[in-house]
Formats: sequence, C-alpha cells, structure tokens
Amino acid sequence: MLRVGLTGGIGSGKSEVSRRLSGHGAVIIDADKIAREVVEPGTPGLAAVVAEFGEEVLLPDGGLDREKVGTIVFGDADRRGALNAIVHPLVGERMQELMDAAPEDAIVVYDVPLLTENDLAGFYDMVVVVDTPVETQLDRLTTRRGMTEEAARARIGAQATREARRAVADHVIDNSGSLDDLKAQVDELWEELTRRAQAAREGSDGA
Repeated sequence: MLRVGLTGGIGSGKSEVSRRLSGHGAVIIDADKIAREVVEPGTPGLAAVVAEFGEEVLLPDGGLDREKVGTIVFGDADRRGALNAIVHPLVGERMQELMDAAPEDAIVVYDVPLLTENDLAGFYDMVVVVDTPVETQLDRLTTRRGMTEEAARARIGAQATREARRAVADHVIDNSGSLDDLKAQVDELWEELTRRAQAAREGSDGA
C-alpha cells in the first residue's frame, strides 16, 4: 500500500486533483468529508460539540451549523482547540478504519487540508501539494464561493504559507493554469505513484 498525503490551500483546486486521482483508481480518504460525517445528527461527535458550545450551534433541522461554529473558533485558539479535541480523534479513528479496509496493493490518497499546519508529512510515503498563487485563490473564492475579499484573505492567511507547504512536498502540482494543464500534471503524477507502488511491492516481495 502506498500512502499519499494530498494538501493545498483553500481555493487551490485540491478537490479537483483528488477527484481526478480517484478516476485513475486511487482510494481517497477525505479528511474534510469525514469531519462532517463524525458530527452528523445522532452521532456522539455532535453531542460532544453541543455539550461544549451550546444548542446555538445547531440548525433548525438538528444538524451542525458549521458556519456558526467556524465563526466561534476562527479567531479564538482556545475554542478551536476545544473543537479539535472532539473532532480530530474521531476523524483519526474513521480514517484508520477506511485504510484498514483498502486493498493491500492500493494507492491511498489522504486529502488533508491542514497537513502542513498539523505537521503530518511524516505519516505518508509521499506528500503532494497543489500550489496556486494567492491572487488566483482570491479570485476563485470571491467569484466561485461568493466570499468577500476580506473574508477570503482572512481564510488564506489562517493557513500555512505556500512556502511552508512546498517545503514538505515531494511533488508539486501547479494549478494556476487551465484544466488541460491540470489533467496533464495529474496524469504524470499517477504514473509516478504507480511506479512507486510497484517498486514498494517488489521490495516487499524480495524482503
């Protein structure tokens, strides 16, 4: 099994890279998706979040108001730490379950937005960073997600810098160009991943 950490800043296009790798046959473990699953209505995770932050973080349908929680924790390190203490262990357990269920010869791609910030590079056989200029990120966040420029800059500023992400990368995808450019780079990456996975299998067989 080849474990690949995939990361990139908000608006970098990381999700598109993940989708294309899935199309090639990678097993995708999406940390953000799992983080939503572990606080769905009826879960112990949601009960713990409500116990910590109060009923006001619930939507009328009983689901978690992620926007309200985000507002509470965004500028408060202590509150963010309290949320992470609830959610991160649950996410870790679920990610381990999914990894255990993957085939032995799988290429498993962990889509982890905060890989750099949480110093997780050492957990993977290879780290792939989707890199995009800040101005491109801003354009995507304001035009596609409807954010104000101020909000977009705040979100970008709260994440690791491009330099910090690139420093932990084994492979960088430049997503400042067209979708055709991105496709070509993902195809090239997949070829590299399959070579690495094959080499790992051969090394294991020869051990």
